[in-house]
Amino acid sequence: MPGLAPSEIFLFEDFRLDRRGGLSRRDDIGAFVPVAIGSRGLDILGVLVERAGEVVSKDEIISAVWPETVVEDSNLTVQISALRRVLDHGRSNGSCIQTVSRRGYRFAAAVTHPSVEALPASPELDPGSEERGPGLRSALSVAALTRRLAAILAADIAGYSRLMGADEEGTLARLKALRAELIYPAIAKHRGRLVKTIGDGLLVEFQSAVDAVRCAIAWQDAMGERNALEPSEGRFEFRIGINVGDVIIDGDDIYGDGVNIAVRLGRIAEPGSICVARTVITQTSGKLDFPVEDLGEQALRNIAQPIHVFRVVADKKPMLEPPLALPDKPSIAVLPFANMSGDPEQEYFADGMVEEIITALSRIRWLFVIARNSSFTYKGQAIDVKQVGRELGVRYVLEGSVRKAGSRMRIAAQLIEAHSGRHIWADRFDGSLEDVFDLQDKVASSVAGVIEPALQSAETARLVARPTSDLTAYDLYLRAHAKHLSAGTQSGEALHLLEQAIRRDPQYGPALALAAVCHSALYMGGRSEDPEANKRKAAAFARRALVVAGEDPAILANAAYALAYIGEDLGGMVALIDRVLALNPSFARGWYISGWFRLWAGQPDIAIEHAEKSLRLSPRERVGLTQFVIGAAHFYRRCFEEAVPKFLLTMQEDPSTPDVYRALAACYAHMGRIDEAREVIARLRTITPRVIPKLSRLSNPEHRELYQSGLRLAAGEETVT
Repeated sequence: MPGLAPSEIFLFEDFRLDRRGGLSRRDDIGAFVPVAIGSRGLDILGVLVERAGEVVSKDEIISAVWPETVVEDSNLTVQISALRRVLDHGRSNGSCIQTVSRRGYRFAAAVTHPSVEALPASPELDPGSEERGPGLRSALSVAALTRRLAAILAADIAGYSRLMGADEEGTLARLKALRAELIYPAIAKHRGRLVKTIGDGLLVEFQSAVDAVRCAIAWQDAMGERNALEPSEGRFEFRIGINVGDVIIDGDDIYGDGVNIAVRLGRIAEPGSICVARTVITQTSGKLDFPVEDLGEQALRNIAQPIHVFRVVADKKPMLEPPLALPDKPSIAVLPFANMSGDPEQEYFADGMVEEIITALSRIRWLFVIARNSSFTYKGQAIDVKQVGRELGVRYVLEGSVRKAGSRMRIAAQLIEAHSGRHIWADRFDGSLEDVFDLQDKVASSVAGVIEPALQSAETARLVARPTSDLTAYDLYLRAHAKHLSAGTQSGEALHLLEQAIRRDPQYGPALALAAVCHSALYMGGRSEDPEANKRKAAAFARRALVVAGEDPAILANAAYALAYIGEDLGGMVALIDRVLALNPSFARGWYISGWFRLWAGQPDIAIEHAEKSLRLSPRERVGLTQFVIGAAHFYRRCFEEAVPKFLLTMQEDPSTPDVYRALAACYAHMGRIDEAREVIARLRTITPRVIPKLSRLSNPEHRELYQSGLRLAAGEETVT
């Protein structure tokens, strides 16, 4: 078969794309390793890369990849998302594939071709396959690769370039002598195979993780003895990484993520130390007793998923037990708050504060909260949150302090991701000691209210890198929730994920309730091709959610919202949201939905009060739609000047929401600002042809007339649809 011409091969960043071999990525030792990615994704990538720098419309891509086939835009969106997960991992300057609003996509990375005249031919394709020229297919489908499980040790010298710069010939001679006298014998003694040396680096394969660890420890111990006799500026200090994983065999060489992870572990190791993956801990448990420190999950460059890392340490303490398994839902421990007042009498207040917070958090049904008796075993101790996470089996830790000054009290709290030590949220609360128990209630309510969305955001971010083949119903729900919140136009994408979640678990209440909300948004938003079908599905999903909800506030609230939004019994839904707030008074979304219900019920003053309560409980969450509730309430109170800035803020945060354009246009019209009102109507028509929406949910006829008359003024009687 003739070789590939350079024009048929595309190089960009660490990737290589050709029409026969598919997509491959350069690994840490310079070789291109096949990347497993769907065939449609490769076809789409081929279209974009060939026209790098140009805007390619969705229609052009769909016509090229799905010729003579009717395909929904959501299929393309899913494929683009999958490509971005592969291409953008570890990339700091935005996505390779940029979205150009209302136009299509642009491939932003610089693309080149090999300089050689021809390259070796790729393997022949099976003539009986379903390959469609000029489509692309993964190299994994055209080449059988030999693989095996191995323990991989990767090592290099910290500061080697500095040593070479100071004494090139002397450093090289010393390195050769060190390898011959110490390193090669240690590898041979522990039954290892030297795969290759690259400069100061070595790659070694072992059949056993036990042998790999024993070799590394002996290696570093011997180096420690040697370095004790060397001046500090001339020491060789090795960094060693060990991983157990699948490797691809090519003659005497090995490739793949099993190798890359070992190399990356070596790169994050301190000079003179050893970092190992959790697979190594698992395979050596009970066979070796070496001391380790748990570094938690680490994001390694060009590695798709975080790797749980342990560092071998010098002090002789027993090897750590593997961390307690995490529950199947987000988990948190609230540690005793430190009393910073120097007044032992305030201990009761600090302890009572923590008990109230634990009680408030326990009302969040999707959250696993460690009981007080376990949390308080850490009272009076110097706390290491990573150790707490291991010992209690939790992903998040809340810690804080209480400080008294006169009759005032300040409570500070911070939420920390246990395995990484990363701070997710922090805040402080001030109050008077005149009513201690009232202050405890208020702080506990506020902390629980802000932690719930913060935890949900953290959980969503944590799942972004996980492969879709490994997603549970909960994972799919979280991804759908993020899509739903990011912009109203993504309700269709959110529904696609929710349908997968419901297929995996037909009784999964959160997914059922959110599916109802998404269908109601499509029905009311004027974007649906079959709004009546969306209305029926919204009602059906909401009722299914209510059947399985029990006393889960989030499920009850979303189901009630969907039913009220499509015009179902508003009085019944108000009663249901009141029940939600009784179950969890710190539920910010519950207060937000209650604000809407009071607005639709003709109670704008109460709507403002409840929406502002939602903002106080969750001040860092997206606030645009909550401001919209407040703005609409001011509009119905005929306080138009107060309503306008709220609408503008909503529009700035989410410019795809039709209702905010309608409300702003009506508001401008009643203020006599007709030209501005008509400009807003023109922008509304780019989103939806419907100017006056369904208003059946507004129970106050005066409010309906105020809204409709404003829109008629803004658009003109003869043009209203």
